[in-house]
Amino acid sequence: MKATVILAFLVLASLVQAQQKMAQEDPTHSHCEMMKRGEKGMGFSQQTTTHHFLLFADGGAIEIGANDPKDTSTRDQIRQHLSHVAKMFSDGNFEIPMFIHDKTPPGVPTMTELRDQIHYEFETTDSGGRVRIHTSNARAVEAVHEFLRFQITEHQTGDPMSPPEGPAK
Repeated sequence: MKATVILAFLVLASLVQAQQKMAQEDPTHSHCEMMKRGEKGMGFSQQTTTHHFLLFADGGAIEIGANDPKDTSTRDQIRQHLSHVAKMFSDGNFEIPMFIHDKTPPGVPTMTELRDQIHYEFETTDSGGRVRIHTSNARAVEAVHEFLRFQITEHQTGDPMSPPEGPAK
């Protein structure tokens, strides 16, 4: 019995190592796996939607929209998801991005610690929705920016990595 448990553990460890090696050698594999987890975690296709992560002087925004203006089903799923995200983040719950990315994104520990000083507001857009994140705490702003920069990189959105000059939107 003990030998079977040890053998099962070694096989599992070997599989994990092989998967990590594959992700290092083929970043597209890692991105594809993240996209699959994203569809499960968000409840809609990642192929028929566009994500944006925007940095502002007082925080930022997460925006998702359906690519097809006639796709009201996806638009409504996005709105439901982002409304839920705003509530979860307000409670210091970042389980969805941790599931999607298979790790704790940078900034999350500080965002959790300072959750009472960060405000998350859901807003609808024509094609989906947005979670506007804002705070007056400089440490919280930096954590939000770390989180959003990670999202920009992971989702390969090409969004600017720094806030624009001038007032926040």
